[in-house]
Amino acid sequence: MNRLGWTLAVALAAGTPAALAAQVPAAGPVAARGDSVSLSLDEAVARALGQSEEIRLARSQVELAETQVREARAGVFPQVNAQLGYTRTFASQFQGGGGFTLPDSLRFEPDSNASLEERVRYLEQNAPLAGLGGLGSLFGNLPFGQENAYQATLTGSQLLYSGGRTGAALRIARDYREVARLTLTEQSADIELQVREAYVRALLAQELASSAQQALEQAEAFLAQERLRLGAGRASELEVLRAEVSRDNLRPQLVQAQNAAQLASLDLKRLVDITLGAPLRLTTPLDVPTAQALAQPAIEAEAVSRRASVAAAERQVSIAEQNIRIARGAFLPSVSLNMNYGRVLFPSSPFDLSGDWRTDWTGGLTVQVPLFSGGQRAAQLQRARVQAEQARLQLSQLREGVQLQYEQAAGERERARTAIAARQTTVQAAQRVYDLTVLRYQQGLATQLEVSQARLELLQARTNLAQAVSDFLIADAGVVRAVGGTPTGAGISAEGVGPLDTTPSIPNPSTIPATSSTTAPVPNTTTTTP
Repeated sequence: MNRLGWTLAVALAAGTPAALAAQVPAAGPVAARGDSVSLSLDEAVARALGQSEEIRLARSQVELAETQVREARAGVFPQVNAQLGYTRTFASQFQGGGGFTLPDSLRFEPDSNASLEERVRYLEQNAPLAGLGGLGSLFGNLPFGQENAYQATLTGSQLLYSGGRTGAALRIARDYREVARLTLTEQSADIELQVREAYVRALLAQELASSAQQALEQAEAFLAQERLRLGAGRASELEVLRAEVSRDNLRPQLVQAQNAAQLASLDLKRLVDITLGAPLRLTTPLDVPTAQALAQPAIEAEAVSRRASVAAAERQVSIAEQNIRIARGAFLPSVSLNMNYGRVLFPSSPFDLSGDWRTDWTGGLTVQVPLFSGGQRAAQLQRARVQAEQARLQLSQLREGVQLQYEQAAGERERARTAIAARQTTVQAAQRVYDLTVLRYQQGLATQLEVSQARLELLQARTNLAQAVSDFLIADAGVVRAVGGTPTGAGISAEGVGPLDTTPSIPNPSTIPATSSTTAPVPNTTTTTP
């Protein structure tokens, strides 16, 4: 128990049983003022998961990974493109420069007026020269130097073999997508654990603030009683001064407890994205876990291997191995099939499309063989192998770290579970001691100091129980988080045995006889916890 809880318990013990019995209010969280925001634990978790910036960022990474998978898959399918173009030639090296003229000895000019025998003889002698006259018009309609040209082209290519690089890239994209999804799972689990811890701490802080307020109210009531007894001549001025000092010492403790509750509430608001100035009312009580929840063993250590972070690291190893395959594929040839189909038109004017479209259709098979790159491919392969080994070592370290985290969380859970069992026994014993002390006080066998001390020990035991319950809830969530699961909130649900009661059961004031004029002093605050 901390110093604040001990001081509050001492202050509660300062009053007499008869005077303070009617002043004890029911324990519970501090009520919010004005229009408050009601928030249960499940609502807080759902709100944080739906509005957290970290979660939104992780979801965007998943969407990015999906696009990369589609991009990698596109390399397996044919690539088809279309193009339509117009070219206007203002000057060309194929234009001008004069015509092509044959010498007279190479001309083929038969005389149509000659006799049949002469014409036959001329044909037999000059037949090889007959085709030379068409050379001038043979190249007259080629695309070189045409003033107007339209060209419509459809091109396609299909990768047939790439040494396994395309398949490896597709597997890398799929693994990256799984890594993004697993990272989202890890982010969600982290946010949920933070919200649960903040919620439980806020509940505990409100319990302590409520106890501080009750302690101050009881000190005020005790001071008023002492002043009445002073006026009746049954108490001394020293006893009144002691009551005033006890009350004044509680005011800073109340402010400290209220500040702690406010800071815990602000931390919870930050996590669930609630306006910091809005009043917040927590509707999930801080219940003692059921016996079944306490007896339930922690999750098996083998579940650590199913944690999302471990699975993500395994995907990283797979990605590194695929990078080795890509680097090795750089030494192998690549084969691709190409196909081009085009239509060409050379009109006399830019807007005349009624001419004869010529077809240009080609196909080819390309084989590219890497021969020498100055050792670059070998260096890339070595780098991929080193990175794969690093990924395996990182996976091994992560498994060890997760296992250590699990062992620590499981140990803390067991410690908190044992503490709850011990605190419950202590509360029962302290309640029994208090009841017997009150009975002895009624019979005149005990002093007011002994009754105050018994009440102090009971309040301290119940405050320690509240702290132990919060420690158990946080530790239980930590165990589930260590194996990558979702905390179930054991003990902080409707199955609990009921909200914690930090107020001792005080007998009916009418059954307690009037005390003598001698008042026992306030107990020493350095008394150890029973």
